[in-house]
Amino acid sequence: MKISSRFTVAIHVLSLILLNQNIVSTFEWIAESVNTNPVVIRRVLGKLKKAGLVDIRRVPAGATLVRNLEDITLLDVYRAAVEVVEDGELFQMHENPNPNCPVGANIQDVLELILVQVQDAMEAY
Repeated sequence: MKISSRFTVAIHVLSLILLNQNIVSTFEWIAESVNTNPVVIRRVLGKLKKAGLVDIRRVPAGATLVRNLEDITLLDVYRAAVEVVEDGELFQMHENPNPNCPVGANIQDVLELILVQVQDAMEAY
């Protein structure tokens, strides 16, 4: 069973919003960091909003965190953003984040270390 890249995209999105709390994180700006289409970001943010993790504004367009980071678990993000897909590895990393963005340039290395440990723990359980 493989988790779609929406999980890592959702973590990337939440990280950007957290690191940029003083500005409105627009769909286009977030999409540039993730290196994807703003429509993908709107869909992920819609799922995160439905789960009560973010608020989405129309004017000015963008997203903000609703809950404190300490109150958001990876399980919350998983439940909000993920639909199970094909058999294979448990986690699939989203591809080609923007290397010119501080989050985009580092998110895969950081998440890979964490997700390997998470998968190992899940498999051991």
